[in-house]
Amino acid sequence: MDERTPTLHIENLTTGYAGVPVVRGIDLDVYEGEVVSLLGPNGAGKTTTLITVSGLLPTLGGSVQLFGQQADSRSPHKNARLGLAHVAEDRSLFFDLTVAENLRLGLTGNKPDRDAGMDLAVEFFPALGPLMGRIAGLLSGGEQQMLAVARALVSQPKLLLIDEMSLGLAPIIVERMLPTVRDIADRTGCAVLLVEQHIHMALGISDRAYVMNHGEMVLSGDAADLAGRRDLLEASYLGEAAL
Repeated sequence: MDERTPTLHIENLTTGYAGVPVVRGIDLDVYEGEVVSLLGPNGAGKTTTLITVSGLLPTLGGSVQLFGQQADSRSPHKNARLGLAHVAEDRSLFFDLTVAENLRLGLTGNKPDRDAGMDLAVEFFPALGPLMGRIAGLLSGGEQQMLAVARALVSQPKLLLIDEMSLGLAPIIVERMLPTVRDIADRTGCAVLLVEQHIHMALGISDRAYVMNHGEMVLSGDAADLAGRRDLLEASYLGEAAL
């Protein structure tokens, strides 16, 4: 049993919309420096889980703890101040602003902290350096996704939630970007919870993984073990096409 305090601790969480449960009774932990994948078919409840952790959706039961304390289920800005950053499925960029202006929107703290945040973003995504003056709407899909993750990084988060980083991107771009997620966790100690449809790519850069289906947790384990057990993944209703 791990005696460390998890960066994110979800216990018996039930959440949904308009009082109707979509996610029911799930447990999940993410520790400092870990990459944990949250897998499952479309509609399984993965995005609902992430937005509940952020405080964008109130819980219907159970609890979410961030950094050893109860998360605020109705005030996402308070959770962000604790050290949470969320890269949404739609990237949520300001397409009329430049790359630099989008990054500055994610900055927090005093000037040294803000300078360090900008340096961190460019360190992990050096391709953004020459694009600082470019309008975000004119970037390629891969560049926009780099910007979305970089904007989350400038706040120097302790917990990073990434929802479908590969959405709309060619597999070769995903292969280049996902290892950066691993690098972020290893070099900064940030805990990462990653929702991803490219299952084996995600398992390849993760420490552990959870599989959801129909709003419930149906499988969890070491990422390397799960990657070698296609039968278990298929039995968890991911479907052969998803693999």
